[in-house]
Amino acid sequence: MLSENNYLTPRQIVTELDKYIIGQDDAKRNVAIALRNRWRRMNVTSDIKEEIIPNNILMIGATGVGKTEIARRLAKISDAPFTKVEASKFTEVGYVGRDVESMVRDLVEQSVNIVRIKKKEEVMEKATEIVESIILDTLIPPIKETPVRPIQASVELNEEPKSEQELNEKTRERFREKLRNGELDHRKIEVNVKQSNAGGIGMVGGGMMDEASMMNIQEMIGGMLPKKNKKRKVTIADARRILLDDEASKLIDMDEVKEEALRKAENTGIIFIDEIDKIAGGSKRSGGGPDVSREGVQRDLLPIVEGSAVTTKYGIVNTDHILFIAAGAFHFAKPSDLIPELQGRFPIRVELQNLTKNDFLRILKEPKNALSKQYQALFESEGVSLEFQDDALEEIAGIAFDINSEVENIGARRLHTVMSHLLNEFLFDVPDEIPANSKISITRNMVKERLSELVKNKDLSQYIL
Repeated sequence: MLSENNYLTPRQIVTELDKYIIGQDDAKRNVAIALRNRWRRMNVTSDIKEEIIPNNILMIGATGVGKTEIARRLAKISDAPFTKVEASKFTEVGYVGRDVESMVRDLVEQSVNIVRIKKKEEVMEKATEIVESIILDTLIPPIKETPVRPIQASVELNEEPKSEQELNEKTRERFREKLRNGELDHRKIEVNVKQSNAGGIGMVGGGMMDEASMMNIQEMIGGMLPKKNKKRKVTIADARRILLDDEASKLIDMDEVKEEALRKAENTGIIFIDEIDKIAGGSKRSGGGPDVSREGVQRDLLPIVEGSAVTTKYGIVNTDHILFIAAGAFHFAKPSDLIPELQGRFPIRVELQNLTKNDFLRILKEPKNALSKQYQALFESEGVSLEFQDDALEEIAGIAFDINSEVENIGARRLHTVMSHLLNEFLFDVPDEIPANSKISITRNMVKERLSELVKNKDLSQYIL
């Protein structure tokens, strides 16, 4: 059970989200409450605990306003397994394509990875010692204990005669110290690397078998085949990395990992269903065709969102307490176009606001992963200093906002287009024309000059992401 110290309060969650996402306060508050409610449910002591279901959220807003980013950051904050799916990729049961249960299998896979990494970290110290011994055995093979055979001592040092085993141990300890200090990292040694045969197995799919099912079968067959060892000559630094992963995997109990991962997926998992508006419609429209399939996908989604048991290769997962966040622009459809049963499973409705010019400016400057900071880091890797004057950032934000208004509103993603167009020439010239220790200052006039063609071209088709 999670303790108070391990779970953030709603205010703390919003504060964390504010570091990466500008605006959308209503959406942040709702997801913060939903996340905190999971901790509250897990700490309920009465029998009603199992009856408390999550309040799934439906986010309504244009592309690029932060819907996906809110869900993704929420998962990172809570260290929860997270998977994003697009509803439009699912097909009705009985047709070729991904079935809706695959999103639960994907979630469990994420959960297993999270738990496996956590367990590996716990045994890493012991695994490091084992790897050191393996590398030392290759460099200086140990001598088995034998009857002591005195070695001629150094007369100058007046040392006592030592056995070969004692000398071997002292040499190994010296090399162990060098190994830990990284002095031997560039020396090459031969190591045994396990190879799996699963990659060479071909499968012919068809019918209702989806990609995940085929991969499960491949993995099962691959697990039956014997693993081959292959000798590779690598540097000690690479050998340490290769062997460390292998030895850590041996030390963890995979049965325990699977059990914990299933519990984690069931109680803290988050599934983000994007483009849910693309499957809206069907029951209120005349005729058949695509509308029938859209309604079919909704009806297939319904039992998963309501709560059902899904079989995965790690065991059965109950979806009753998984948090589902659905999102869609709903330009051509309305939330009421979803079948009533599915609407009822997303009781929290949040409408995200379109981004303003000021929002664009804040997105460029404030978040920890702000686009301006990303480009500065890229130039810094080449030893070049990049700085943006405030009025230059204002001009970039204004151009991005205007293009969204005139062509197609793709939200904050437009900033990537504009910044790329502005800085690509500099990125091409570094380091050939612009050497290390240079400084590039982006001014308002420079932005206007370099983006003038982008602004003049009203079609802008080549710049639409």
